Amino acid sequence: MTHLENIQKLFSKNFVESPLLESFEVGKIYLSSGKLVACDPLITNDMQPFATEFPKGDFSVLLHKERESNCVAYAEIIFSDSEVSEWKMATTTGQKVKDLADGEVFGYPVESGMGCFMDVDTQNSLNELEQSLYKSKGADFMGIYEEFFHEHFFDENGAIDQYAFLKPSEEHPGTIFGFETGYGEGFYASYIAYSKNGEPVKIVTEFIEVLVS
Repeated sequence: MTHLENIQKLFSKNFVESPLLESFEVGKIYLSSGKLVACDPLITNDMQPFATEFPKGDFSVLLHKERESNCVAYAEIIFSDSEVSEWKMATTTGQKVKDLADGEVFGYPVESGMGCFMDVDTQNSLNELEQSLYKSKGADFMGIYEEFFHEHFFDENGAIDQYAFLKPSEEHPGTIFGFETGYGEGFYASYIAYSKNGEPVKIVTEFIEVLVS
């Protein structure tokens, strides 16, 4: 069974049915342009948005953790409750699935142990924040993780949680949904479910493949 077929079995219903996964809604992400980016925000903050145009507004985000390891196996955004008609691997402009060799995927690399979803407008806000902090702090600038992300995941007592919603700009309503990625570093693909009218119903990024029997 391919990754796509397994994703289809796991996520085509309104709920995930697997004793190996613990699923929970964690909040809502705001998309201002509908151009969605998935990346490691510390190493690929210039990642191109997906070619699919998503709706604008606030949408529910779910995490699905592997029960045995308590690691994030899947991150999901739900755009509508329409019936799923088909699944496709998520691609950015210019990427063609037919060009992939057997077993290859399009996705994004993770080196920091963190992935995220964000609108391309929010990505611009994050990059502007990094530039302004660098300019204002100069040699004291410790990097965007220490300056912005760290406090949302750790406090003086250690780790707070495996995920966080972050707002890089007070002037812009966009949010970043950041989270731990599976067992850490890797290269991770996303998959989009479409309705029979061709509208995106949900998107899922896979970090640990949990097979459906």
